[in-house]
Amino acid sequence: MTKTIHSRQSASNLRRLVLAAAETLFPGYFALVMATGVVSIACELLGFSLFAHVLVGINWAAYLALWALTLLRLFRYRTKIKEDLFNHQRAPGFFTLVAGTCVLGTQNAVVVGAHTLAGALWYAGSGLWALVMYAFFTAVTVRERKPSLAGGINGAWLIAAVATQSIVVLRGVLDVQAAPPMEIQFLSLAMFMIGCMLYLAIIPLIFYRLTFVRLAASDFGPPYWINMGAVAITTLAGSTLILRADRWPLLAGYLPFLKGFTLFFWAAATWWIPFLLALMVWRYLIRKDRLTYEPQFWGMVFPLGMYTTGTFQLSKALDLPFLAAIPNVFIYVAVSAWLATFAGLLAHVGRAVWIAVANREGDFATD
Repeated sequence: MTKTIHSRQSASNLRRLVLAAAETLFPGYFALVMATGVVSIACELLGFSLFAHVLVGINWAAYLALWALTLLRLFRYRTKIKEDLFNHQRAPGFFTLVAGTCVLGTQNAVVVGAHTLAGALWYAGSGLWALVMYAFFTAVTVRERKPSLAGGINGAWLIAAVATQSIVVLRGVLDVQAAPPMEIQFLSLAMFMIGCMLYLAIIPLIFYRLTFVRLAASDFGPPYWINMGAVAITTLAGSTLILRADRWPLLAGYLPFLKGFTLFFWAAATWWIPFLLALMVWRYLIRKDRLTYEPQFWGMVFPLGMYTTGTFQLSKALDLPFLAAIPNVFIYVAVSAWLATFAGLLAHVGRAVWIAVANREGDFATD
């Protein structure tokens, strides 16, 4: 009898824990998949194949778990999703569903050669892109009561550009040996340009907020690393198209434009890094803000991994071998950031489970 009661109480507390996780799920949590995927890709390209393969398994577990929580939230807490969709701060996180799906596809194609599976993820990511892109911009546009610029925008908005370029990158690794249909080539080129447009349209608002609006220390959070991550993935997308130009006939006429624009975005990504580091030093060392795990830290890990991968591919695309020295150093920064953030995630989950167990034991003792 005691064992039966104990088992029922355990199941009840586990159920409450899962439901609470689904109800409060941060829309941008798929940045975990983005960060893990791009660090895995960088490791594979730079010779750390074993760790790259380990990250594939971890990423699939994270991807499926996050989708399970997302679907549970959709069916049980639909109002919460609607509130997030109309929230200028949280809504951009939905773009991580798109980017996470496509980065996972790229990871599977590059690391384990699962091109068929990666192709399916490309179609899934493309469908999610259309759904999230127009749902988000429509929702924040028709909203009657809108926040101020200071309260409504941050670096997370640039995940719209990241999601767009992730589709280009995945398509590029799927069609290495032979050219895809002309329609796919055209779509890839158009998506690259849409991603560039989104970055160039959004970044002036973010830069204005940073430099002309008074902000608290907590405002200088991990989402601002997407300022760099968005141009880093644009660098990777442009480099991927340049490397495919000899096999994709449509790209030949646009090659000078692609080379110049891609180098421009790499230079922008490089410019952001010292500035973002200075903001982190100011927040955590000078202002002594507490450094604790939050899901948005994956939005900092992703740009570090993406800058590593983007620079590696740019050195090949533009035949600039001296640039390869940068990813050879940055890979250690990206892996260290991933390990630290993953440790924070495990500690966070462990605390939640421990609290659930403690509540179970308390209830059992009361009974």
